[in-house]
Amino acid sequence: MIRYFIELAYNGSKYHGWQIQPGAPTVQEELNKALSTLLREDISVVGAGRTDTGVHASFYVAHFEVEQQLADPGQIVYKLNRLLGKDIAIYQLYQVHPDIHARFSALSRTYKYYLDKQKDPFTYTYAWKVFPLPEITRMNEACRILFEYTDFTSFSKLHTDVKTNYCTILEAYWEDTGSQLIFTIKANRFLRNMVRAIVGTMLEVGQGKLSINGFRKIIESKDRCCAGTSVPGHALFLYDIEYPQGIKKFQ
Repeated sequence: MIRYFIELAYNGSKYHGWQIQPGAPTVQEELNKALSTLLREDISVVGAGRTDTGVHASFYVAHFEVEQQLADPGQIVYKLNRLLGKDIAIYQLYQVHPDIHARFSALSRTYKYYLDKQKDPFTYTYAWKVFPLPEITRMNEACRILFEYTDFTSFSKLHTDVKTNYCTILEAYWEDTGSQLIFTIKANRFLRNMVRAIVGTMLEVGQGKLSINGFRKIIESKDRCCAGTSVPGHALFLYDIEYPQGIKKFQ
């Protein structure tokens, strides 16, 4: 079998996340249908990871396998974009080494969460308006605490099937663009609902409802019930996925 990586982006507004679920529209299901129709064989794509209902991906990677090498990947990209709806865009398709996996070979993933500082009729579908506005300096102080820990059970959805709640945070910071506050976080892996729970808890810090020491104690408690409420998914984007150099079969 020959393995291909497919790079894409999607607007998650109408989907129940990436992964196939019975009776609910998902991005994985749409991509499986389109590829199977186009290549005339049963295709099942494997994604780089799950995204929650309503969450977007400005960059996403999946892999699939076919029996014979594809003659013109560029033409397949063009035809896939014709088949798929406007909310899924295919960027690139290329052959990779057979042991490269979209999920398990990823070195890191980066997410961004967008907060509107004031009501905006053009960004509200992809950003969350929160009141009162949080203090960004306090939230960046909370970001620095994240680097001291690896067990993020307090920010994980309960009763998941993962074997470990350990993650290594590589970047975490808030920035003020003038009209928005944007949270960026990069890690080797993420737990279910982790980013939304971290943002919700940091907002309590930024709004003065929770002290910096209190934020630390929440992490150390390893109890999801101690952390803040998860923020809405519509303002969360999977922004980047990093892979080792030289994964392409033909450079």
